[in-house]
Amino acid sequence: MRNIGKRVLSLEADAIQKASERLGVEFDQCVHLLRNTKGRIIVTGLGKSGLVGKKISATFASCGYPSIFIHATDAVHGDLGNITENDVVMAISYSGETIEVINLIQFIKRIGAKLIGVCGNLNSQLAKYSDVVLDISVHKEACPIGLVPTASTTLTLALGDALAVALMEIDGFNEETYRKYHPGGQIGKKLLKVKYLMHTGPEVPTVNPHMLMEETIREMSNKGLGMVVITDETKKVMGIITDGDLRRLLQRYRNFLQMETKDCMHTSPICIFPDTLATEALKIMETNRITSLIVIDKENTLLGVIHLHDLWRTEMF
Repeated sequence: MRNIGKRVLSLEADAIQKASERLGVEFDQCVHLLRNTKGRIIVTGLGKSGLVGKKISATFASCGYPSIFIHATDAVHGDLGNITENDVVMAISYSGETIEVINLIQFIKRIGAKLIGVCGNLNSQLAKYSDVVLDISVHKEACPIGLVPTASTTLTLALGDALAVALMEIDGFNEETYRKYHPGGQIGKKLLKVKYLMHTGPEVPTVNPHMLMEETIREMSNKGLGMVVITDETKKVMGIITDGDLRRLLQRYRNFLQMETKDCMHTSPICIFPDTLATEALKIMETNRITSLIVIDKENTLLGVIHLHDLWRTEMF
């Protein structure tokens, strides 16, 4: 069984390698069409090709390129209304002669949309009438009888990924862009940044260094974050006092309520930047056994505070 598995993986990997070696200017043309469309990327197909097409369409959409999948059969029963002259249609058919796909060509041309043919037969009708053709031909399928779509569907999927990645790299796709289209699930949580969770403005407990501790405690209690940030007149962070510090001060000084904040604060608080990932902020809190972090800019100016409870609400742990 293991040898069969190795043979299949090797055969499909070889199919992708050969496709990579023959990839030419048609790939550039395809990327140009997809990137410059004023409409959407419409992917269509039937059977296994259709299933692969759904994934390709989903990948485009998840990276910010509007795309939908239309089943080739449903298209001629009303779904053609989803296609406009501003769209690019990517039609997938290994033979290039799938009746349901071929029947769409005249309607796509009449609408005025551009057509990208994805097929394994460059002499097929789909190839003939497409504006650009991507070759997904394979030497043989991986199945025992050489008919079940296996190597060809794997290659098609990989080619779809290659198109999506090319678009992403050209357009400077980054984590921030990805987070915008993946606000939910584990991906969204992993890419969530502190600046989207932190308390800002009047929510942040802040005092000046000369304020008496009695007033400082009142500010800390009113804001409910279990800490207070000490800043100078330009909002530069000078220190921090936590509720744990209050317990220690109570044990050490009988009259600490009349002391100035500057004489009670920690002058080297742990601070982070707003673009820090929430997961990293959580790790810092756990490592240092603290519940809050001060958020600053590169000039040490106070921007906000992130609390452990803010991270709990994301359900990342």
